[in-house]
Amino acid sequence: MTKFALVLAASALTATAVFAQDAAPEVVDTDANGTFSLVEVQAVYANVTEETFKAADTDASGELSAEELKAAVDAGAFAA
Repeated sequence: MTKFALVLAASALTATAVFAQDAAPEVVDTDANGTFSLVEVQAVYANVTEETFKAADTDASGELSAEELKAAVDAGAFAA
């Protein structure tokens, strides 16, 4: 019975982790330039302001790289 409970708990944790990954919305690079503009980000994260976007743009390029976007999302700076 203990093995069954451990397997069930592990399965539940795995399912929760997979579901959580699927829950994050995906920003689309509509102009296919390899970066994400404020407009592209706001299409998914409507509450992102210019100020929040600039804070996430750590290299001050005016666009977010995939790494900058992921860091902002992971940090909770962008709320869907």
